[in-house]
Amino acid sequence: MSDSDNDFSDLSGQLLISHPSLLDPNFKHAVVLISAHTDDDGALGVIINRPLGVTLGEKNDDFTYSPLSDVPIYEGGPVQTDQVILAAWRWEQEARVFRLHFGLSEEAARELKLADEDAEIRAFLGYSGWTQGQMEHELAQNAWLVSPVTETLVEKATGEELWKIYLHRLQPELGFLADAPDDPSLN
Repeated sequence: MSDSDNDFSDLSGQLLISHPSLLDPNFKHAVVLISAHTDDDGALGVIINRPLGVTLGEKNDDFTYSPLSDVPIYEGGPVQTDQVILAAWRWEQEARVFRLHFGLSEEAARELKLADEDAEIRAFLGYSGWTQGQMEHELAQNAWLVSPVTETLVEKATGEELWKIYLHRLQPELGFLADAPDDPSLN
């Protein structure tokens, strides 16, 4: 989204890519999927590029024999980090549309996993939240870049690599900063 497109009224279903200069450890090199955004209530989303390296089945014995046992767990954000949020998405190639199911119940996630093998299902510990006007202020300060979801998300790029891919696509000149070490004096 360019500076001339500063319509931040509803970013639901969009991605926030942290600017390389954003040093807040909660969001450094983060890609956040915004699931809900209104002028009155603020915004809610999850960080989608911080896998914890564990699955639901490994973390919780209740999922050991569940179809959800292999669902990976991600750090969703700094708010309510003991809360598990289930989400699923898929990229529909023909329509070139991103379908998001957020805040799924365990039963709904199980049914979706069994019915749709192309759906990407993830569990998130915690979430990222912004109060009314807070995200808009951060966007005006250029702390974030806004991007629609692309096939890259569905291609299973993860971690810092996903952040770099989106950053290079959105503003190639920032790619230099993305590839630089945190402390250039150590280079």
